Amino acid sequence: MDTTPSKSYIEELASECPRPVSHSFCKGKGRPADMMSTKAFTLVSAVERELLVGDKEQGHIECVECCGKNLYVGTSDCIVYHFLLEERAQPAGTATFSATKQLHRHLGFRKPVSELRAASALNRLLVLCDNSITLVNMMSLEPVPSGARIKGAVALALNENPVSGDPFCVEVCIISVKRRTIQVFLVYEDRVQIVREVSTPEQPLAVAVDGHFLCLALTTQYIILNYNTGVAQDLFPYCSDEKRPIVKRIGRQEFLLAGPGGLGMFATVAGISQRAPVHWSENVIGAAICFPYVIALDNEFITVHSMLDQQQKQTLPFKEGHILQDFEGRVIVATSKGVYILVPLPLEKQIQDLLASRRVEEALVLAKGARRNIPKEKFQVMYRRILQQAGFIQFAQLQFLEAKELFRSGQLDVRELISLYPFLLPTSSSFTRSHPPLHEYADLNQLTQGDQEKMAKCKRFLMSYLNEVRSTEVANGYKEDIDTALLKLYAEADHDSLLDLLVTENSCLLTDSAAWLEKHKKYFALGLLYHYNNQDAAAVQLWVNIVNGDIHDSTRSDLYEYVVDFLTYSLDQELVWKYADWVLQKSEEVGVQVFTRRPLDEQQNSFNPDSIITCLKKYPKALVKYLEHLVIDRRLQKEEYHTHLALLYLDEVLQQRPGANSKGAEATETQAKLRHLLQKSDLYRVHFLIDRVRGADLPMESAILHGKLEEHEEALRILVHELQDFSAAEDYCLWRSEGRDPPYRQRLFHTLLAMYLQPGPSVPELAVAATDLLNHHAAEFDAAHVLQLLPGTWSVQLLRPFLTGAVRDSVHARRTTQVALGLAKSENLIYKYDKMKLKGSSVRLSDKKLCQMCQNPFREPVFVRYPNGGLVHTHCAAGRHTNPSPPGPGART
Repeated sequence: MDTTPSKSYIEELASECPRPVSHSFCKGKGRPADMMSTKAFTLVSAVERELLVGDKEQGHIECVECCGKNLYVGTSDCIVYHFLLEERAQPAGTATFSATKQLHRHLGFRKPVSELRAASALNRLLVLCDNSITLVNMMSLEPVPSGARIKGAVALALNENPVSGDPFCVEVCIISVKRRTIQVFLVYEDRVQIVREVSTPEQPLAVAVDGHFLCLALTTQYIILNYNTGVAQDLFPYCSDEKRPIVKRIGRQEFLLAGPGGLGMFATVAGISQRAPVHWSENVIGAAICFPYVIALDNEFITVHSMLDQQQKQTLPFKEGHILQDFEGRVIVATSKGVYILVPLPLEKQIQDLLASRRVEEALVLAKGARRNIPKEKFQVMYRRILQQAGFIQFAQLQFLEAKELFRSGQLDVRELISLYPFLLPTSSSFTRSHPPLHEYADLNQLTQGDQEKMAKCKRFLMSYLNEVRSTEVANGYKEDIDTALLKLYAEADHDSLLDLLVTENSCLLTDSAAWLEKHKKYFALGLLYHYNNQDAAAVQLWVNIVNGDIHDSTRSDLYEYVVDFLTYSLDQELVWKYADWVLQKSEEVGVQVFTRRPLDEQQNSFNPDSIITCLKKYPKALVKYLEHLVIDRRLQKEEYHTHLALLYLDEVLQQRPGANSKGAEATETQAKLRHLLQKSDLYRVHFLIDRVRGADLPMESAILHGKLEEHEEALRILVHELQDFSAAEDYCLWRSEGRDPPYRQRLFHTLLAMYLQPGPSVPELAVAATDLLNHHAAEFDAAHVLQLLPGTWSVQLLRPFLTGAVRDSVHARRTTQVALGLAKSENLIYKYDKMKLKGSSVRLSDKKLCQMCQNPFREPVFVRYPNGGLVHTHCAAGRHTNPSPPGPGART
């Protein structure tokens, strides 16, 4: 057996824990201070002294045992009493007990009854008296006929986790009267059998057993001993001279021990502690477990500690107590004169009491700990409700982050929270609060006691919470209530998210939401609500009223542009036509976008351009914009649109001529548009426009129109002689020759040059223009012809750029021609070479040779030969467009 002393994990834990004061007392009260008390148990009487000894004074209670309804009491005068316990439930969730005495029996010894242990499977009661364990019948208290007993026992413990596997016996471990010896027995109905005797390093004083493991209190320390292998594990030391050891099995492979410094220590069979210790009295007499509590008894008090958070939860005054034991969840305490039962309050009531005291963390810890004692489904329902209650407690204390987590974890019906806020739930909602209620508040006013700052914080929290949960499973079935409440909160707080809510998918109820938005003068948002509910006419009318100033809402300073945009993308033609005049009256340039910015498929299918033009006749600026859209943007090839736009440009140009009430810049811009249209379009009625332009002093426009009619001399005459705009004349030549062949382009430039050089009074500007034309566009002229036209007085220096360009072009053309000629000669040489190679091999022709096409013999030495050697008549080859099958395809030779 390994008995090497070593400092175990348990010992280290015990040494690190602070030494608590035995009890702190309230002044003048004589009882422990209980700042965070919980009523976990009530103490009720089970057996009074009168039922035990009557008027006798000598006997007192030494031990108790409880098995189901059977209560056994052993006394100092060697008598065992059997009582039947009856439990009566109370409305408050507690219980009372009444004991009915069945019988009692004197065991025939002069020593007190030390211990009682019931073995219900055998219908036997094990009685330890005078170092001897006697087996008696549980009902009659008669010793077994065989007289079987265990002698030399100081203390005993039943193995509640037996290893034998025999259901008709119990395993008993005893501390033997032999020094430093533990014995293990199998006890049957009428016999006992020793199975193991184990030596210990010191004298054992107390023992508990689980499977093969013994937890022993020795003289100076606690140890775990595996009696099957003999391996021992030291736990921690203690002094048996100073305190009474406590060894208590509390569950599978786990024990509770009275440790140093007033600590209740937990230890597993592996020698470690999986729970933090509890602080109890230094002079504790006994301990018991009633999950999740550890109960300790000292000379004056019963203290209750939580195994979950190690805090002391309850203190009950109890003097002269000397027995504390738990029996299958029932905790019994006894004095020398009476037996009492600690009745646990239902865990749910304890939790509710903690919540009522705002002790949220303790309540949640206790609720989690209750999981093992409550069926899964029932626990889940209970725990969700507790989380919800805890959430409302945190909410009332403005602990919003904690409240949010509790609400979400508890799957709170969000309407419970919304219902706290007056008028937020829709009037059509059928919601009723949970019963019993989750909190004690009628509404937010009561919760905040009218504090506006707190109320504002609560509303901000609800906004945040609803926004988070509206797209989660929490909102399933409640989307209308959530979104309507969110809209009301946003509107009341003038929150920017109101518009975001209304322009995205939402479930806001129209009736409630509309009334609320109107109440808070959120008319633009009300229009969005109408639009979302397919009431576009009501929406637009509301927005029009805002723009007109009939109602006030400053949400959007660009509301007119918004209405235009809305109508632009509206599919309701009737609505668009209804408000077309209104948008155009406000601004022709902006209003016309209702027609110009529509999706192309709609413009082609739904809105007839002719109808729109008719509508826009009263709005000339808008009409111009729309025709520009048709002609320039959509490029519609329809003569009347092009002509109409040109006429409108022309009319505006004529109105903006010097002397009209307009700015020159505007006239120039319109005139530029007119000229661009006249140049680029080929669809307008040229003759009609020439008639309109004639006499209007618009020479540039006249020149462009003459150019469209191929009247180039007239067009150039206007540009050169009337306008004297020589650069415009050059541009004209480039414009009219764009995309035409080089001779056409050359004719235009020669025409312009001839106009510059025509005989008549010498005009220096024309000579300069001619020189510039030649020098800038040398490539466009036939140099030989030009040299014949030029006056002999012009110097070579003056025309050097032209002459240089002409010579360069001539040389370039000559060299290009030479290169082309050389390439042609080279290609011809290659063909000649290929032909010579083909001629290098002879072809034998006789009257026996047949044409591969007609299969007739050759009558004359003329034939066509294919590269693969096939011979055919020349007329056969000429008459066929495809090569003959035999021989294969190939070029003729």
